[in-house]
Amino acid sequence: MQRRGTDFDRLVDGLAEVTDAFVGAVSGVDPQATVPTCPGWKVRDLVGHIGQAYLWSAGLVRSRAAAPPPDPRDEEPGDPREWPTWLGDSAAELVAAVTDTGPETTVWTFLGDRPARFWLRRMICDATVHVADAAAAGNRPFRISTQLATGAIDEGLELISAAGAADLKPDLGELRGDGQTLAFRPTEAGPGWLVTRAPGGVTSERRTAAADVTVTAPAADLLLLFSRRITPDDPRTTIVGDRALLQHWWARTAF
Repeated sequence: MQRRGTDFDRLVDGLAEVTDAFVGAVSGVDPQATVPTCPGWKVRDLVGHIGQAYLWSAGLVRSRAAAPPPDPRDEEPGDPREWPTWLGDSAAELVAAVTDTGPETTVWTFLGDRPARFWLRRMICDATVHVADAAAAGNRPFRISTQLATGAIDEGLELISAAGAADLKPDLGELRGDGQTLAFRPTEAGPGWLVTRAPGGVTSERRTAAADVTVTAPAADLLLLFSRRITPDDPRTTIVGDRALLQHWWARTAF
């Protein structure tokens, strides 16, 4: 077993934090309640997806080989009273898989070979968005740390900008441009994101700068917009500049 480094420790802590947040968001919610932000899903499906995704990615890390994504409706998460334990155990299995394999060991991902820690980060960001889905299902406020929200936006922009992303999602190819810029600014302290639509594809930088359109909101609400859980017209965001540019971006960034 390899000794964990500081970056890896942060990922392990992040997975524990987001799993706890998800457990809190589904606690006491009817398992058969619909999830308005995931059409056709019920809360039970959402819980099944999180635990199943943790276990699936753990299997990918251990085998270092591709495996088709499972259908979340095929997973039975069990008695809601046992959800916290099952989700915690599933997260622990992913951590164990990455620890045993080695965080820097090359494994399969849908964007080509990457270090095994890729899957820890991917699951943290996936679960962060699904905390919002669980909150919507329970008609509760979406509460997530700024660190988790900004981390999920960082990763989302990296995925959109990655080589081969447009092959997986053709709509992303339509984001190529002639230098048009979009800025996403969190109201919390720290830099925002500057996105540029270049001829070769989307690029992004973590800095605050002028842009053709600027969106300002708390980081959690920026994540809701970025993940298409709210629309560009939602009053939780302040938009200055070319709204058509933002709408074009929003319509083509779904994964």
